[in-house]
Amino acid sequence: MFEGLTTIQLGAAVVGGYLLGSIPFGVIVMKAAGAGDPRAIGSGNIGATNVLRSGRRDLAALTLLGDGGKGALAVLVAWLATRSLSDAAQGVLTCLAGGAAFFGHLFPVWLGFKGGKGVATFFGTLLAAAWPVGLIGGATWIAMAFLFRISSLAALTAALVAPIAALLLHRPAVAGLATVMAVLIYIRHLPNIRRLLKGEEPRIGGKKSGS
Repeated sequence: MFEGLTTIQLGAAVVGGYLLGSIPFGVIVMKAAGAGDPRAIGSGNIGATNVLRSGRRDLAALTLLGDGGKGALAVLVAWLATRSLSDAAQGVLTCLAGGAAFFGHLFPVWLGFKGGKGVATFFGTLLAAAWPVGLIGGATWIAMAFLFRISSLAALTAALVAPIAALLLHRPAVAGLATVMAVLIYIRHLPNIRRLLKGEEPRIGGKKSGS
């Protein structure tokens, strides 16, 4: 599985990806704009959906781009560093770096390991690792959000669809990455799942959101 990869490459992918993923863009952009701290409003989440609750769509957009971009950047850097290796080795290292970035977003060292739920980083990572899989996942989110106006339901559905899409497209490394990220997304969304089952999950634009 790791044939052709050195310990240094593996370590750099994990540590570098994690530190990159740990950058809390939601906190940074809101504080830089003098808009407060996303952890003190709405659901307390540091992601774009909760930043939107500040009333600043521009800050939410920046958070979305930052959180998605750090996952994509981790994959891109790993890809550039392994262009001389086999496709299999390159696929493993890029997925490892992307997974580490995703984990860093969920458990950032800078915030006492209390991070977001990883949806934007999930999409950014998949778009860079295998863009067709990322597009399918993103299209699923958009369709579900349009139909039901519930962010968490859209995210959970997209997380379920992405690994299946990766398998159908014969991308086993990406399927493994998407599966691990999907499991973590479901774990992080357990309160949302409970509210969904009770019919109490707020819709997009409501006063409180757990996504």
